Amino acid sequence: MRRFVLGVTVSALLCGFAAPEETKDRAYYESRGEIIWEVPGENKRIALTFDDGPYPETTEPILDLLKEYNAKATFFVVGTRVERFPETVKREVAEGHEVANHTFNHYFLQQKNTETVQDEIVRTEQALEKVIGQKPLLFRPPGGFYNDRMLAVAKKYGYTTVLWSWHQDTNDWRAPGVQKIVNKVLNNARNGDIILLHDYVPRSVQTVEALKLILPELQRRGYEMVTVSDLIHNRDHLLNPY
Repeated sequence: MRRFVLGVTVSALLCGFAAPEETKDRAYYESRGEIIWEVPGENKRIALTFDDGPYPETTEPILDLLKEYNAKATFFVVGTRVERFPETVKREVAEGHEVANHTFNHYFLQQKNTETVQDEIVRTEQALEKVIGQKPLLFRPPGGFYNDRMLAVAKKYGYTTVLWSWHQDTNDWRAPGVQKIVNKVLNNARNGDIILLHDYVPRSVQTVEALKLILPELQRRGYEMVTVSDLIHNRDHLLNPY
């Protein structure tokens, strides 16, 4: 299970990234509704999320698979790639998926000042509005790094900050092997999960191959695969922790 300490993941700290100043734990942010990690409930809904795209070489096959299994997903896109591959973003929206903000340059924002954080969020927002005519509603900071300054900026611009279920970090960006990605998702699947995947992993199609096994099995188990916003707005209020 991936744990957040001082606003970052333990694995990130081990990789040598500097910790931000915040010392509040997950319960603090969840109780205030400032960060969403998952939306537990009785209904069998689950949210697949894809970071760092668009990248046609892998995003397009992912879209093909999602269509085949009548699954919806949320794509947390990087602004520079939105500008490079606008047609892929248009397809995501046309096929009923959600597009969300993942910064313009994929900077780790806990290391940046307020002006840079604003610029990273706003430039991606502007790029998406130019391509699809819509302002995104959700924001995910690269690496899962956050602090109060970043959260305040995201809130100022009308975003809900979304991370992912700790037990559903597939580490697919490391290209760990198709079966490891599959096992991570299927062995840990729970109602209300937000699953972390990537549609841009240089020189790897492991995520695409893993989805060929993940999607039919989740469907067989009776899971409805929905966008993060659908998961949030249709939450089971009785079991909702906020």
